[in-house]
Amino acid sequence: MDLDVVCVGECLVDFLPAESGRRVRAVSAWRPSIGGSLANVSVGVARLGGRSAYVGVVGEDEFGHFLRERLAAEGVDVSHVRQTAEAKTGLVFISLDAQGERSFTYFRTRSAEFLLGERDVDPAFLARARVVHFGTNSLALPEARSAILRAVDTARAAGRIVSCDPNIRIHAWEDPQVLRGILEHLLPRCSVVKLSEEEVAFATGQSAPEEALRYLAGRGVTLPVVTLGEAGAVFLWRGEVVQVPSPRAQVVDTTGAGDGFTSAFLRGLSRRYADAAQLAEASREDLESLATFGCAVGSRVVEHLGAVTGLPHRDEVAHVLPRWLLGPDS
Repeated sequence: MDLDVVCVGECLVDFLPAESGRRVRAVSAWRPSIGGSLANVSVGVARLGGRSAYVGVVGEDEFGHFLRERLAAEGVDVSHVRQTAEAKTGLVFISLDAQGERSFTYFRTRSAEFLLGERDVDPAFLARARVVHFGTNSLALPEARSAILRAVDTARAAGRIVSCDPNIRIHAWEDPQVLRGILEHLLPRCSVVKLSEEEVAFATGQSAPEEALRYLAGRGVTLPVVTLGEAGAVFLWRGEVVQVPSPRAQVVDTTGAGDGFTSAFLRGLSRRYADAAQLAEASREDLESLATFGCAVGSRVVEHLGAVTGLPHRDEVAHVLPRWLLGPDS
C-alpha cells in the first residue's frame, strides 16, 4: 500500500465572495477555489502529511483543468480524475451572513461529477489505500450509485477501512427518499460514518446524536461519529459514548468545517491502522485523541473564508497532533 486515503465523489469549483453579509446578487467579486467535500478532504489529508488521491469526474473545460491542476499542486494524486466533454464542471457560489453561515447557489444540472461510472472504479488502485472515503452528493444517477457500491464492496473485500460522510444536501434531490434509500444501502457497509448533528434525523431516523450512534453501530458500523459544531463531537466505541470538545473559534465561514474534521480524523486512522481489522482493535484513548484533533482542525477551518483555505499543514497543528502523527511517515 502506498496511499493513505482515496476520496471518491464530487469535485466542484467554489466561488468565494469578496465580502460577507451579502446575498449573491450583491457580492462585488468572486474568487475560485477547490470545492466539493471529497476534494476538500483529499487536500486536507495531503496537507497533514498523508498520501491522498481523488477519484471523480470533472469537465473537459477550463474549470475542470483548474480543479485538476489545483489538486495536483496540493500533492493529491489525480491519476484517476477523468475529464469529460459530455458535461460541464459544477460550480457553486457561496454567500455568507454576518455570523459566517453560508448559502449556496449551484450551477450543476447534470454536471460532470454525476457521470461517475464503473470505469472510474479501479480495484487495484483502491487496494493501494488504507482508507476509501466517499459521500453521496454525486450519486444522482443509477450508474454513479452502482460505481460507488462497487468501490465500497471492493474496498471491504480487500479489508480496507471504508468511510462515509454523506454531506447531505436534501434540496439537491428531486425525491429525498432516493437519498434515504442510498444511505440505508451504503452506510451498513462502512467502517466509519461521520454525520453532522443536522443530518442525524434524516440519515438514521433518530432524534438525538447518541441514538444515531447506537443505530449505526447496530447496523454494523465500527466507528460512528457525530459532529456537533462548536460543541465538539461524539463517537461510540464498544458501547460507550465519548464526547470531545472543540476549541473556541472566531467564525468567518462555516463552509468545510466537517471536511476539516474528516480529513484530520482519516489522516490519523490511516496512519495508525493498516486495515479494518486493526481499527476494530483500537483503544478508546487513541480514538478520543484523534477526534479531539479533528475538532481542532475543523475549528481552524471556520476561521478562514472557504473550505480549503484554513486546512492546516502538519507543522501548523503540531501542538494538537496525536502522538503517533508526530514522527516521520511510515
